[in-house]
Amino acid sequence: LSPVGIVITAVSLGVMRFLVRAKRTTGEALGSKALIIDAFQTTTCMWLSATTLVGLAGNALFGWWWADPVAALVLALLVLREALEAWRGEDEAVPEIN
Repeated sequence: LSPVGIVITAVSLGVMRFLVRAKRTTGEALGSKALIIDAFQTTTCMWLSATTLVGLAGNALFGWWWADPVAALVLALLVLREALEAWRGEDEAVPEIN
């Protein structure tokens, strides 16, 4: 396990959080539903960074070999839920990221 990998993943999490806010703000200012939806897709990337970080840190700090697979399963369930909503055509507002 690489401390560098953990740092890069943490930086990625911060960058994705910034990108979500910037895309959403710009999308709302322009009235661009496509950009607002793209902000939500970037949220999925942020979830990926978060779950990867939890898995890596859990393994590195506590020796939890199972942390990474569990984190991946949680991410898969989140993405599946969003995919099912999109498939059904549910037009919910993109969740706010604070």
